[in-house]
Amino acid sequence: MSLARGDKLTLKVDDIAFGGEGVARWDDFVVFVPLVAVGEVVEAEVTEVKKRFARAKLLRVVAPSPDRVEPLCRYFGECGGCQYQHLAYPAQLSLKLKQIGDLFERIGGFDRGLIAPVVPCPQPYGYRNRIMIRSQWDKLKQGLNIGFLQAESRLVVDLDECKIAEPALNEQIKHVRAHPPPRGGIKVVLRIPPQGWEVPPDSFFQNNFFLLPGLVEVVRERLRAGGAQHLLDIYCGVGFFSVELGDLVQSFVGVELDRLAIQAARRNATARGRLNGQFVASAAEDVLPTLLSRFNPRVTTVLLDPPRKGCQPDLLQVLRRVQPAQIIYVSCHPATMARDLNVLCADGVFELAQVVPLDMFPNTQHVECVADIRCKSAADGPKLSLPTL
Repeated sequence: MSLARGDKLTLKVDDIAFGGEGVARWDDFVVFVPLVAVGEVVEAEVTEVKKRFARAKLLRVVAPSPDRVEPLCRYFGECGGCQYQHLAYPAQLSLKLKQIGDLFERIGGFDRGLIAPVVPCPQPYGYRNRIMIRSQWDKLKQGLNIGFLQAESRLVVDLDECKIAEPALNEQIKHVRAHPPPRGGIKVVLRIPPQGWEVPPDSFFQNNFFLLPGLVEVVRERLRAGGAQHLLDIYCGVGFFSVELGDLVQSFVGVELDRLAIQAARRNATARGRLNGQFVASAAEDVLPTLLSRFNPRVTTVLLDPPRKGCQPDLLQVLRRVQPAQIIYVSCHPATMARDLNVLCADGVFELAQVVPLDMFPNTQHVECVADIRCKSAADGPKLSLPTL
């Protein structure tokens, strides 16, 4: 039976794909439905039909999952910022662990047993310290909509609060609404500055202060286990990891293309008395070969914290050629991380020791991961041991 837009179907949800859409089947044809849980029976209306799959919008939950809960946010389902508010938090953690395992197994052929349980966030709501509000002219109401993009379009949902944002940011949303931009199309970044850190307006800093100590502890444990004497912090931003980890090594170098971030990194290091390193403003792939030639690779750890798109291919090839003893890879996108680890571990040059996921983004599809990768030719160098989690 062929499907067409507007068809109404009764479906059983078999899985939740990475990204948040439920996976169901209609006569062996895959249908993706958002806002559902595994095992649920739902009614859905087809909105898009492709050659190999279709998409549908949820109309009604016929048989709900025991993991289903009432979303805290009244905009959930219309606003595209969150995907999992309808799931109990323990179920979100289990789901993300399965999704990471699926990605690593499918993209890189890695053993899902190398993935540790997801570290929960102590505060699943009210945790985001940075959001971006958009403005868009609404012809029907002859006024601006101020909020976030809809889940299924580029239209802006008009809203006055965000349940996953820190309370101080919700006060800032009210201020923006009281003093709106002069026209549509303007984006306004709202941010709570991290205490004791200098961060330029457009520079990166982790969006969750509540689980940030946990992220630091996981990375510290991995670096400590590696026994490195030198640390190369690639995509270092304002120097957060360099400063937090610098006491574990003899020397460090932070590399970042954003020159304002590098200037801030130097001041952040000085303010904390972290004087055993330096910061370089450059593209990582351009400067890494020179930096790696300065240190014995057998006692060097390279920390990678790239943007969501992952590492440049040239950078991965430099690492494969020089073969530092350890690579610690931090990423908020498990798919691009698995892709890059597959390149690094090809032909047995490196091997994946462990992945520790941390739920830095509760109620959303996103999850932070820390991967510990070890150079197989460095077997005679410092021994790396797994932490007790």
